[in-house]
Amino acid sequence: VSMNEICFVHVDGTKLKSEVIRIKGKIAQIQVYEMTGGIKCGDKVEFTGDMLSADLGPGLLGQIYDGLQNPLPVLAEQAGWFLERGIYADGLNAEKKWEFTPTAKVGDTLKAGEYIGTVPEGPFTHKIFIPFNLLGAYTVKSINEKGEYTVNETVAVVTDERGKEIPLSMAFRWPVKRAVKCYSERLAPQETMETKVRLIDSFFPVAKGGTYCIPGPFGAGKTVLQHTTSKYADVDIVIIAACGERAGEVVETLTEFPELTDPKTGRSLMERTIIICNTSSMPVASREASVYTSVTLAEYYRQMGLNVLLLADSTSRWAQALREMSGRLEEIPGEEAFPAYLESYIAAFYERAGMMHNLNGTQGSVSIIGAVSPQGSDFSEPVTQNTKRFTRCFWALDKALAYARHYPSVNWNNSYSEYISELDLWYEENVDPDFARYREEIASILYKESSLMEIVKLIGADVLPDDQKLTLEIARVIREGFLQQNAFHKYDTYVPLSKQHKMMKVILHLYHKCQRIIALQIPVSRLTATGIFERVIKIKYDVANDETEKLDELIGYRLRETLADDIELLDGAGYEFDIDEVRKGRLSPVFFGSALTNFGVETFLQHFLKMTSSPLPRKSDQGEIDPMEENDFSAFVFKIQANMNKAHRDRIAFMRVCSGEFEAGMD
Repeated sequence: VSMNEICFVHVDGTKLKSEVIRIKGKIAQIQVYEMTGGIKCGDKVEFTGDMLSADLGPGLLGQIYDGLQNPLPVLAEQAGWFLERGIYADGLNAEKKWEFTPTAKVGDTLKAGEYIGTVPEGPFTHKIFIPFNLLGAYTVKSINEKGEYTVNETVAVVTDERGKEIPLSMAFRWPVKRAVKCYSERLAPQETMETKVRLIDSFFPVAKGGTYCIPGPFGAGKTVLQHTTSKYADVDIVIIAACGERAGEVVETLTEFPELTDPKTGRSLMERTIIICNTSSMPVASREASVYTSVTLAEYYRQMGLNVLLLADSTSRWAQALREMSGRLEEIPGEEAFPAYLESYIAAFYERAGMMHNLNGTQGSVSIIGAVSPQGSDFSEPVTQNTKRFTRCFWALDKALAYARHYPSVNWNNSYSEYISELDLWYEENVDPDFARYREEIASILYKESSLMEIVKLIGADVLPDDQKLTLEIARVIREGFLQQNAFHKYDTYVPLSKQHKMMKVILHLYHKCQRIIALQIPVSRLTATGIFERVIKIKYDVANDETEKLDELIGYRLRETLADDIELLDGAGYEFDIDEVRKGRLSPVFFGSALTNFGVETFLQHFLKMTSSPLPRKSDQGEIDPMEENDFSAFVFKIQANMNKAHRDRIAFMRVCSGEFEAGMD
């Protein structure tokens, strides 16, 4: 008998799956994965000699498993919707045939983690590996031709260094608590895992192969954020481990995911998704096993050169399972009765993430999101604190933001990402060289707003100088127009990095122009009255994700039409007077009414004639009209107004002269 060995307890003709969790001399203590009612002294225990292992092979994608990798739809067919204990099923369909295509040849020398053939599985090419537990080099003695085979049929025979023959099928088993180490190098973070969520991608990014946690109270939006991330993230495979979550949330996941359309392929999202389902009503031992089962499946697909995203919701329930098992073993408790080795278990789990260069020459990654549910939003509790130690990205969910319908409810003042400096080069090469500078400036504005709000709460915003009022106004534009997203809007549900960058550019352009206006002693209230801030907030709804060229330079052509007057005012007011620019039509002079009163109209007209240019040609449907060459009178009507004289019905046309001279009575 060995630690973590699987055994079966025979109870009234039913075999209950169990695991050895402690050995003291000749006494082994086991944890049953089922309800333990009816177990009594003298019941037979059957040891298998195997550790808890996962079935690895084609047919995993699209499946819904429990923590022991029993397919729940298969169990439902056998026992109905109320599952009975002692019923187990194979993780892979042993009857389905797959089209095997050999890639290795007789005489090839291969190692564990290298592949001998492929089969199509959904949108991917599934590689058939030399089992990970075979050490050393193996020579291919025979391999089947292309054809259809079940996962348990022999498709190749290899010999080890001693000449022993080992038959290989398309499936094999691997202990879930042992990390798969068929890689040559663990690579440093170098590529962003784009989630299409602006607040995350722009301010708290995570690298492919990275680790991050989402702590937050109940109702703060952890599940919604995870589902959005799984649907739109730039990954190949998504594995969801519902570890001890409430049955209602799990049911929502099971019913929604099969109906979702993958934006990448246009097919069902379940074709590249695996769900490991353990609700809070299930035994705690299987809850603990679900975390290891899910990460083992993730490592398996990483060996194929795919990028895998693992969502563990929630690791707090996993830690509670460890606490309950530790209590039953009468171990010395740590903080809040959690086991003293809690941090070691959490560290071992997150260490299985990473970007790897595999032995078969491919490069794949496992990224792990761990949702944490601290009671009462207490981020100082042991699970949250230990998770922060071993993850490099922290998205702190805020109940106040969630109740204010701010999605995502990630508090930008409490969150952080340690990947920012390592990913700056990727943003520079793949998005824009100015992306990091824009991010830092916007973060600075939000930090200033946080400090100013402390003053506003005490004495109000009216006493602040205009430059600080502008900071608060621009911060509002950032919060409502950039950080907040609408999960139900066709343009705002997910946003690519190219659009995120240009949205930041627009907001900062507006900020810099307004700063110049404020420097000319023009109050913020004048700028607010133009409505320009509200219009900039709405650009996230007005510009499609595939039309980001409309945001180039300033705000884009279509929006510039609606904001032309306001932008012209902000642009023009900040420039020094230049007569050459005025005569070229690039700058508009401003004459103040008080000057007319003090100096008279004649002085105004004299200066006006000095500044203005000669009459310029005007285009018409009959060609270009040049006032310097055309002697005939011409004009265009720019306004018609009726009933100016109430004594009789009239209509008056207002015209602007284009050429010639107007004379009274002319036709």
